[in-house]
Amino acid sequence: MLKSPLSDDELWNAIRCDNELAFTALFDRYWVRLYKAAHRYLKDHEAAEEVVHDVFLNIWNRRHQLEIESFPNFLLTATRYQVYNRMRSAKSPIVLTASDVELNELLDHNIGEDHIKDQELQQELDQYLDQLPKRCQEIFYMSRINHLSNQEIAGKLGISKRTVENQITVALKHLRTCFKHMSTIIILGFIIR
Repeated sequence: MLKSPLSDDELWNAIRCDNELAFTALFDRYWVRLYKAAHRYLKDHEAAEEVVHDVFLNIWNRRHQLEIESFPNFLLTATRYQVYNRMRSAKSPIVLTASDVELNELLDHNIGEDHIKDQELQQELDQYLDQLPKRCQEIFYMSRINHLSNQEIAGKLGISKRTVENQITVALKHLRTCFKHMSTIIILGFIIR
């Protein structure tokens, strides 16, 4: 039986020696304070309780590794961390259902195979662009690869904005003709829009 009231340090030393009574005493001492802190942010009774229980469960599980100098500070920091994690995960929950099997199959792919396909596609694109006049190629690359505006391209090359627009139109028309199969056009959608 523990004498009352023990200091936080005394309780912590007993907890580190696997004393469950000391753990219960520390839990009882700080539970309400941590619950109020969690509830203030989460505005949810059950979530706040879960946060406090998670904090104490982590302390018990890591009692042999943790070095705690100030229990109030440590507990409040741990509680804020748990609250932050809950709030962050609540902002963008990812819910997968049985109907998402197709999505999982799409995500399960071979990265090396994708890299080879990307290289082949880039070679094909370069091949088709080589068929264009040099000035047209240059304007296309400045627009779609370097992401310069038509005005910026016109200024750099000393030509009119209208000439830039015409050259881009010529390049896109040529690429649309060359890439007749739909899957390639979808992949290149960001380039030939």
